[in-house]
Order: sequence, then C-alpha cells, then structure tokens
Amino acid sequence: MKTTTHHRHAAALVCALLFPSAAVLADTLLTVDASAPVSAPLEGHLKQGSKRSPQGATIGINSRYLTRAGKPWLPVMGEFHYTRMPASQWELELRKMKAAGVDVVASYIIWNHHEEQEGKFDWSGRRDLRRFVELCRKVGLDFVVRGGPWAHAEVRYGGVPDWVVDAMPTRGDDPQYLSYVERFYGQIGLQLRGLLWKDGGPVIGLQIENEYNLRGPGQGAAHIARLKGLVLKAGLDVPLYTVTGWDGTVYPPGEVTPVFGGYIDEPWSTSTKELPPKETHAFRFDTRVSGDLGAQTASHGVGTADQETDKTPFLGAEYGPGLPFMYRRRPVLSPDDVASMLPVQLGSGLNLLGYYMFHGGRNPEGRTWLQESSASGGYNDLPLINYDFQAPLGPDGQERPVLARLRPFHWFLHDFGAQLATMTVRKPDVVPANPADLMTPRFAVRSHGKSGFLFMNNHVRQYAMAPQKGVRFSVKLPNETLVFPSKAVDVQDGDYFIWPFHLDLDGTDLRYATAQPMARIDAGNEGIVYVFAAHKSIPVEFGFDAAAAGGIALAGAQGSTRDSTYVVDAVTPGTSAAVTIRRAGARPVRIVVLSAAQAEQVSIGQVAGARRLLMSAQQVVVADKALQLRSAGQPHFRLGVFPALGKPLAGARAGQDGIFQTFEADLPERRITATVTPVRDAREAPPVRIGGPARAAVEPAPESFKAAASWQIAVPRAQLTGLDDALLNIDFVGDVGRLYSGVHMLDDWYYSGYGWQFGLRDAEAALDRPLTLSVMPLRADAPVYIPKEGRPDFGGKPQLAALRGVSVTPVYLLTLTP
Repeated sequence: MKTTTHHRHAAALVCALLFPSAAVLADTLLTVDASAPVSAPLEGHLKQGSKRSPQGATIGINSRYLTRAGKPWLPVMGEFHYTRMPASQWELELRKMKAAGVDVVASYIIWNHHEEQEGKFDWSGRRDLRRFVELCRKVGLDFVVRGGPWAHAEVRYGGVPDWVVDAMPTRGDDPQYLSYVERFYGQIGLQLRGLLWKDGGPVIGLQIENEYNLRGPGQGAAHIARLKGLVLKAGLDVPLYTVTGWDGTVYPPGEVTPVFGGYIDEPWSTSTKELPPKETHAFRFDTRVSGDLGAQTASHGVGTADQETDKTPFLGAEYGPGLPFMYRRRPVLSPDDVASMLPVQLGSGLNLLGYYMFHGGRNPEGRTWLQESSASGGYNDLPLINYDFQAPLGPDGQERPVLARLRPFHWFLHDFGAQLATMTVRKPDVVPANPADLMTPRFAVRSHGKSGFLFMNNHVRQYAMAPQKGVRFSVKLPNETLVFPSKAVDVQDGDYFIWPFHLDLDGTDLRYATAQPMARIDAGNEGIVYVFAAHKSIPVEFGFDAAAAGGIALAGAQGSTRDSTYVVDAVTPGTSAAVTIRRAGARPVRIVVLSAAQAEQVSIGQVAGARRLLMSAQQVVVADKALQLRSAGQPHFRLGVFPALGKPLAGARAGQDGIFQTFEADLPERRITATVTPVRDAREAPPVRIGGPARAAVEPAPESFKAAASWQIAVPRAQLTGLDDALLNIDFVGDVGRLYSGVHMLDDWYYSGYGWQFGLRDAEAALDRPLTLSVMPLRADAPVYIPKEGRPDFGGKPQLAALRGVSVTPVYLLTLTP
C-alpha cells in the first residue's frame, strides 16, 4: 500500500509515513470539504430561442443546469443517425432507446446524405427527417438537431457534398458557401416546420457546426454567429443552441452553449500500441475538456469554452458508449470500460449525459461511397458501409452487454437527476497527480447543503488500479462531518459506484448508503418503493438517524445503533423489501436492494396506466399498449413487473418473485442452418500502405481485394418465417471482410476480435441465392492496432484469411398485452 497517496487522520498519517507496515492496520479515511456555500446560478447569459410550448411547458438553461417546467433537469441523450437505419425500423429502435432510459435523441443532418447532387434534395425513405422526428414525438422522445453544415460523423468530407468541396472554400464566411448553407438550413427548417418545441413538437435544440476551432479572416466566432443567423432565418427557433466545446473551439459567448465529450480510446490515433491511461477515467476539477476527441483541424489557442466555465453548464453530447473501428486502429471496449466513465463524468459536474453513438448503423447508398477515407482526404479510414460503433444498440437493434451496465445509471438520473443537477462538485483533499496515477484514490462529491452523492472510480481501461483497502469517507458538511460507512470497505481494481448521503426518502433521512440509488416507484396504496443496486462485491450498508429506528422493520438484514446512527447491514440483495419505514400519517416506504445482476435487467416504463419496473433478461419494449420481449437465441421468456398488473397475461404463466409479479412463456425453439462453400483461396496480399493525412496505415486499394479469399453462405429464406429477425454471425480472421448479394455489397467489417453480426430481416430477399463473403488477408507485418485479445496467432505464416465459422441466431418475439 502506498500510504502517501491517502489522506488520513493526522496521527494515522504520521504513523503510516514513519512505519509503513502499520498502515495495513488502519482504515483509509478519504476526506473532502463540502461545507462552503455556493452562490445562485447565473441567469440570462445564454440567449435561447422560444422556450415555451403551446401547453405552457418550458425548457430553460442557466450557468449550472437545464430546466424543464421550471425544475432542474438532467436528461440522457443518445445519438441515432436516421439515415444509417432503414426507415421501417425507426419506431421500434426509438422505443428500444426509450426503454434503455434515453430521454433525448440527437442526430446529425448529414448534408451529403440529402443533397449529394447540387439542388436535388432527397428527404425520402431513410432520409425522411420529418417522419423520424414525428416518430420521436410519438414514442415520447425529445430531439436535438445537429445541423452542421460540417458534421464529421465519419462521413465523406464531414458531410459537405462533393460539389461544394470541389467548387469553393468551406467552413468560413465565403459568400458562395454561405448561400448553399443557407439553402440547406432552409430545407431543414421546412422539414421541421410545426415540430419545434414552440409548436408543441419534440425539437428542443440545435447544434451549429461541429468541432470548430478555425480562426482567421471569415472564420472564428464571427462565423458561428453568421451560421446562427442563418439558422434563425430558416425558422429554426428552439430553446437551446449549442456548439461542441472541445479542442479549442471558438464561438460568440452567450449566443451558444458548449457541449463536451470524451472517448476511452482513440481509434484516430496513429499508435499501434495500447495508449496511456485516458483522461476520461479521471475526475476533472479544472476543465471540462477531456483530451483528444478527434477534431480534424488543429487548435491554435485556448477555446471559448474554457473562458466561460462560470457562465455555462457542463453539458455532454459525445461521451462514447463505444468506438468505431478505423483501419489503422481497432480498439475493442469492455462494458466496464464504458460504464466506469459515468461516475467520473457525473462526479465532475456533468449535467447532460449525451452519448455518441447510442445506436449503430450502416451508411446509405449514394453515387459514391459515403464513408470517411484517406482516399478522399479524410484523416481516417472507415468501413465503406458499417458504422457499428460498438454501440449499446447495434446496427440491427441488437442489445449489447454494455447496455445492461449503463441502464442503472440512466434510471438513477431519471429519478434523482433533478437533485444532482443543482449540486456542486467538491474536490477531495488529495487527488491523483494526473490520469496516469494509478495509486491515488479517484473520487469526488457533488452536494447541495447537507445532501449529496459520492462518486468513485477504480477502473482504468487496460491498466490495473491499486486496490484501496479499508476505505471510509469523511465529508465535511455545513453543520457536521459525516463519516461512512461504519465498517471500512475494500475497493478493488475495477470497482466504480455512486453512493448517496442525506437522501430524503419521502420524509426519512437516509444518512448514507453503500448501494447505488436507482429508482423511486409510487405504488399507490402499497406505498413508495426505493430501488437500490448493490455493488457486486462491496457489502450493502444503510445509515439512518438513530431516532428513526423504532419505525424501521427489516427482512434479510440486521440493524444496530452505532454512534447515534442506526446501521442496517448484512443485507441480502434480492427482489424483496429489505427495509420498511413507517411514519405516522404517511404511506410506508420500502427499500428493495437488487443484486448487481438483477439491476442490470431493469427497465422502467408506462404500462397499463402506471409507471412500473420491468425486469427481464430479454429486451423489453412498451409499444401500442403491449409489452414486446425480444430474445436472441433463447425461446424462454421471463418478465417481472412491479407494481403488479393484477391480471394474468394471456399466453404466460404467472408467479411471484419478491415484489415482482412474474410471467414466463416459451416459444418453439428454432434452429437455423447456414451452409458454407469455399469459392477461392486467398492470394498474397500486398504490404499495407503508409500514407494519407495521418501518415499511417491506410486501407487496401480496391484492386488489392483480388487477393481476398471467398466463400458462399446459404441460409434458406424459409427458415426466417415467424421470427422477428435472424442474426448472421460471421467468425473470420483476416483484415477486411465484405458480404455480398451477387456483386451488391451488403456490409463490411474490419477484423478486431469483436463479433460481426448482420441482420437478415432487411436482406431477406437476397437469401434466394447464396451470399458471398470475401476476406482480405491480414498480414503478420500489418502496422495496425488490434487488441491483444483479438490478435491472431499467425503460427509463422506471413498472412491469415480464414473463416472459423458461420452461424445464425434466431431472434424470438413475444408480445404480451396487459
């Protein structure tokens, strides 16, 4: 144990310094001063558009947080590119996002997806922005327009059409360029007419440009001001106007609000090795900018956002729940790599949790390939079609393991975000020296008055953090110093959590908890239920004022009074109430502590007229007054509902599990066969070229694919009948994989060790003949980064191109109608 990194009581600290072995016997007291008063937030600095809806609801903003209907609001926002998904799937995928706890959908309006040829706008099919936003309203999601004109989005020329790039200067005040931007904005305005917040629609915000740090004549803050003028001229009058705030961005102060982001690896890096520990896993107390976010223009000074920290709230737009694969670098993320980022960002003051991307997709067809590539001057090479992004929801709507880790945080923000939004970040007395410091405890507090939340992260991607043994926390508040828990805990490498202190449980003060708050459910006559998520290894402990002990009943737990605190411990996580609190004249309050695994299965939705907990290992969606459950590969379904529906559901067996009414059903098992036939062996692949703006490995030239091995894959179309979808799993090792129907490419993939899936539902007609898979060999000397977990063993061979297996996973659908 490295004792110099811990803040202890003075005597214990001296003892530890003089006699390091004695530190093992003492608790580690981590201290933070949260006693200083905080001034009221600044109002009026940020110029909004119309903030009131026809129904009188308002969207507001001050220097600290957003408001909705006059109350603090801390929403979850997820990026979903409508043009990268068939329109027939939009409504279902939006419902999946809502079921995952997303409140706001953001999407780039990618210019060259709509005006690939000058003057020929296409707003039809998967490009139908208006229909997409109308579906957001139908599902109950707000919408933020990311209007560019330059988007990046890993698309060709950042989304600016070829005919613009070829003919005129871009991203500045060139009159010809601005005339075409004005026309593009005007088209967006027409598409969204009647759908803005002021009209009763879901459009609450608009981002201007993206990653803009250009300075000079006709550029800089004045250009952003010009673009905002064009936005207003187009009729896009919305409550919130934003710009991206990283990499030295410049903008006119007060006219727009900066939004921030962070990624836990850098696929745009030129390194072929693991990167040093990223800032994204380290609490920030001095700046909101989290390292390199891949801007394609160089910064030349301190950005406006860093100068306005005391005047603008800390809002997020691009915290990566995944990453794309780029040709030269293909990092694969674990669910904990991503989820551990959330306590860090929230503990650093984040007041809008915005993800990029929340839903993966595939590029639409165009007159040319529409991906970013070094061949067209881009800094990165992306697959021609696939934009999977390792997103929580994949390109075919499949639920990735990371989503289960994220959902408990989303529900926490839904029910406790209004409290958190007003809370100020409090810096611990001892903090890590830098993101590479893997010994010093990483934690922060946000508080308002005596109430607050403690955020801790002991996880850093690809690096081992020092275990923190025998930890307790000391938080100095205005009228007390709160020390908790009563029994010191060990925080292991990989642990992360959010704990509350002085949380009001409908009239009862919860002094502290070593479990994460997740939801508050009003169960009517049954009272109020607070749901907590237990940590996977840290024991659950609740502390109440000793005077409240007489009204507390326990089940599967034990209680004792220690130093004026009634401590409830030895809690067995599960689906039953561990604590019941009764107060005269008030409805009972129950505390349910779910295990970490159970908490990851919880969704919350309006079902049969009430807000209910829905617990299932299957993907659950509320649609058209019915519950839809989707299961990839398993025909057995189980759903827990609280409060109970009161009636059995047709086609399901009813039961009870703690507070949950349960339903179980089985569908006939389906086995889908895929027949694989070799077509041609691989030839010798040419050496990987070095070039492009990054001066690094670039994707193979088109003529290089004559070296690819190929196979035919036959999946009889009739096998899909009656299924919601079928996922083709292609397990190959090589460099680049491409899937064809005849000579029409359906999908492509860069090998990384991360599984490639392709949904057959939308390609069903192509199954009347075999599909063709081609695999470009991966050379042993290829200067590309592939994680060690996925790096193949070449066995002395100069290259590999092999198909290890093909399978098809049936996706079952069970619909239950309350």
